[in-house]
Amino acid sequence: MNDQALREPTLLILTAIADAPRHGYAIAQEVGKISQGRTRMRTGTLYGALERLLEQELVAVHQEEVVDGRMRRSYALAPRGREMLAAEAARIARTAQEATRRLGLGLGSRSVTA
Repeated sequence: MNDQALREPTLLILTAIADAPRHGYAIAQEVGKISQGRTRMRTGTLYGALERLLEQELVAVHQEEVVDGRMRRSYALAPRGREMLAAEAARIARTAQEATRRLGLGLGSRSVTA
């Protein structure tokens, strides 16, 4: 497995499909929710990223169906993607815990003002 941190768009896409398969529009909506509106995935960017993640076997096509005369795919987290997302979530949690400790923001400590 890669020791390098996932890029934020990849992290957000994998997180968006971690709990259920989703089609592209739903993934874009979830990315917006997860990032609290900070990240908006444009169609071309999203589908380019999904193709790359398919090639890397981090996501898989869950289902293909024709809706209003157009092919619609839903994507699911592949086993390798689940492993990478879990490792990244643990890495982020460790970093956040250390930042919290160094800032003195643990339970029962005073808050720090900016």
